[in-house]
Amino acid sequence: MNSILPEQKIDWVEQMDFSFSAEQTALIETVKKFAKTELTDSAKTIETENLPPSRDIVKKFASLGLLGVNLPERYGGAGMGHLEAVLVLEEIAKISIAVAFPVFESAFGPALAIAHYGPEELRQRILPQVCSGDMIVAVSMSEPSAGTALTDLKTTATLSDNKLKLNGTKRWCSGAGHADAYVVYCKMSDDVGANGIGAVLIETGTDGFSFGQPECHMGFRGVASADMYFDNAEIPSENIIVPAGGFKKLMEAFDLERCGNTTMSLACAQSAFDYVSDYVQEREQFGKPLVDFQAVQLSLAEMKMNLDASRLLLYRAVVNAQSGLPTVGESSIAKCFANEMARDVTGKAMQLMGGYGYSTSYPIEQKMRDAWGWGIAGGSIDVQKTNIVSAMVGRRFNQRAK
Repeated sequence: MNSILPEQKIDWVEQMDFSFSAEQTALIETVKKFAKTELTDSAKTIETENLPPSRDIVKKFASLGLLGVNLPERYGGAGMGHLEAVLVLEEIAKISIAVAFPVFESAFGPALAIAHYGPEELRQRILPQVCSGDMIVAVSMSEPSAGTALTDLKTTATLSDNKLKLNGTKRWCSGAGHADAYVVYCKMSDDVGANGIGAVLIETGTDGFSFGQPECHMGFRGVASADMYFDNAEIPSENIIVPAGGFKKLMEAFDLERCGNTTMSLACAQSAFDYVSDYVQEREQFGKPLVDFQAVQLSLAEMKMNLDASRLLLYRAVVNAQSGLPTVGESSIAKCFANEMARDVTGKAMQLMGGYGYSTSYPIEQKMRDAWGWGIAGGSIDVQKTNIVSAMVGRRFNQRAK
């Protein structure tokens, strides 16, 4: 019987090397040092005052090459891969998800949709400004009656005389009222559902474009959010990113956003775990450190296992994508697992610290509040599970009543 094994020996160590390169290790250490020494005080102010990072912070990110880490060098980016963008974002988000948000938007948010699918003129006009810190771009998808059912959106962009008139209302836009420009999902034709949806770019200050009152959430303090109103807001046709019928492309770009969401969840959980690990070794009860109690050891082990599993799922999604876009299956698995893991790990961290964990004088309660939000933002946990099964069986499921 002929062997079915490959004739050439496969070097599995080379194929599946889980260690970082020297360059990646140096990148992690450099960003970690910068974040701890230069962002900690700003993060506390952002949390207390519920204000976004200052433009000085954004420009500092730009000067260090931390904006658009995975954008091509020809647009001002660092030209690195998605994995390097994950490594940078996690170290900054361990300090604060709010202070890390400009990095998130530049590496996993709407800037990447423009980079992958926008016309070249738009890329050249917008992306260098993102990388230089002169423009923050946010994404605007949801509406009062279109959240999970995104194809029900009612905001329209009507083309006439080489200009677009934008009309409608948007909701739950992270960055609303603070960003300089927005990638707006909208109806661009009379075609039903996804076939009529595309996306355009609109800049703050455009006539007919306004914001509602700033919102205040349980977590995500320092991440601006508000309703957005378009009343015959006029923009040039050159600002079309994806025309009608391009909804699938927009969702493909959003698969990368899920990996940014995953990284933010991971950062919340890892920073909580790091803090509580030190705490249980220093805090004593009954004459010995808390870590000496088996119940504490079991909790720490469970937290560590889930953190490592989450990180591997995230790395799989971005490494397999290389410089392209992750698959919906791998990105949804990574996001779903990380969202649930972050809630569990921050909850366990709070329990291990007792009253101290519940106190605003310590960081764990903030980590828990922020962790909870990532399981809602960017598609809920249950939506990700539907995506996972859809990818498994190779077809979409109709959630509509009719």
